[in-house]
Amino acid sequence: LPIAPDAAHELSWLLITLSLIAIIYIGFVALVQEDMKKLVAYSSISHMGFVTLGFFMMNAIGIEGALIQMISHGFISGAMFLCIGVMYDRLHSRQIADYGGVVNTMPKFAAFFMLFAMANSGLPATSGFVGEFMVILGAVQYNFWVAFLAATTLILGAAYTLWMYKRVVFGAVANPKVASLEDINSREFFFLAVLAACVLAMGLYPLPFTEIMHASVNDLLKHVAVSKL
Repeated sequence: LPIAPDAAHELSWLLITLSLIAIIYIGFVALVQEDMKKLVAYSSISHMGFVTLGFFMMNAIGIEGALIQMISHGFISGAMFLCIGVMYDRLHSRQIADYGGVVNTMPKFAAFFMLFAMANSGLPATSGFVGEFMVILGAVQYNFWVAFLAATTLILGAAYTLWMYKRVVFGAVANPKVASLEDINSREFFFLAVLAACVLAMGLYPLPFTEIMHASVNDLLKHVAVSKL
């Protein structure tokens, strides 16, 4: 935006369109994945669509929402990949079909995984909600139908994340190896707890993050508002 403000204004409609396509299309791609790591990777692309969408709304709340979403994405995606790594370390498989009934043998892990899955779906009181909600509010100021499309895509995020969680954690133990899994150790518990604290702290009290952005975002918008041609 600060490097090419005129181009950003002229082509904002194109970037917004591409962002919506990324959010919707990649959401459907994630929905059919059978590999947990690929599913989370595709969900990351979808979340980055919200980031670019927020930046090109050209309003303060949209840009701040995009910045919050980037920070939140670091916490949530890192936690989701860590959860998958914990399971892979035990079963050496990333295929969803190889799991089921994990809650019976790894209840502490299942609780952490549930929190991060909910945050990935945009549950209120988690960091995943704050950024997406602010971007949608920014989109309302820009165009109602853009906001409507962005908001409806949240259903996709909940669908692929919670469906994966249901198949991995709940149900009968179909794989005999799952029945012998050990719950998380103290090292894994510590790192998951730190990420959980970050996700909840940012979701429950995002003010320290948004306050520090106000001056920079307002200066950016003033800079972008002045044509350089």
